[in-house]
Amino acid sequence: MRLKSRACGFVIGATVLALAGTAVPAAADLPGETFPGGGQKGDDVYAQVEVITFDTSKNGSGPSAGAVSAPVDWSPPPCWYAPKWSPSELRDYYQRNYEAIVHDPGMPPDARNQWNEERHNYIDGDYEDFNEEKKDEGMWWGAVYNPNASIDDQLKCDRVPFWADNGETPDVENIITPEILAGLAYEQIKVPGTEVTLAPGGKSKVNLPTWAWLDGGEFKPVAVTASLAVGGLDMSATTTATPKSLRIEPGTKDARLHPASGECTINDDGSIGEPYAKGKADQEPPCGVTYLRSSGDGSYAMEATVTWEI
Repeated sequence: MRLKSRACGFVIGATVLALAGTAVPAAADLPGETFPGGGQKGDDVYAQVEVITFDTSKNGSGPSAGAVSAPVDWSPPPCWYAPKWSPSELRDYYQRNYEAIVHDPGMPPDARNQWNEERHNYIDGDYEDFNEEKKDEGMWWGAVYNPNASIDDQLKCDRVPFWADNGETPDVENIITPEILAGLAYEQIKVPGTEVTLAPGGKSKVNLPTWAWLDGGEFKPVAVTASLAVGGLDMSATTTATPKSLRIEPGTKDARLHPASGECTINDDGSIGEPYAKGKADQEPPCGVTYLRSSGDGSYAMEATVTWEI
């Protein structure tokens, strides 16, 4: 009988923290304009205006590490509000767009007038010179848009830029939260691949156990922390993935699993199962499978799946 093993993907077991963002949103300006420079380069996610930083020092690494994939009941919001501009930055933004609008012959007069009124509200209306005198006391907050959301959903964050003093979290709907940060941290989690060692190697014998194990060190908790420290805020959230078990699917009903549940627990050193040693051919392994029927000229496709708790 020939036995073929294969590594498989990653399964989330108990989702203690049921968060799973789809993509880390780039920082964006008001509807209709997206800041250049936000997005992802390799493993580094960045945003030009909204400064979310990621601590990946405890994340999985190595050529076999990959992203976690799991069905969860959380999805990132289409938009949220976060600190984005100093007084001078907001002034520059309005000036750039003012110049573009007044020189756009296709811009309807009502839209041009509305924009100009909004701009003057920050110059000499409710505010004076974009709150320049309070530049060390707070920041302007604005919407950050999830690029995977529809335009209609993004526009649910339709507030014009608003001021908040340092350390203040404005009491408005769709404000940035630790839960959003946890979802963005989840996006960055990487876990090692699953490559099971089998013994005896080559062809396995019917009614004799095949031992399965993974070496220690790889399957240990990994974590990513997302932080937002700007405008007097100090907000962070850590998402942790902890390996819980290895599940074996023998590829046929004519097999007996060890243990009977097919769930091999993670050892304290991060290993799974126990390496086979000479003289143990007749013993029951802590992790493995005994095939009860020959595969004939074919082979059984055994799957090994590590379950991670998030």
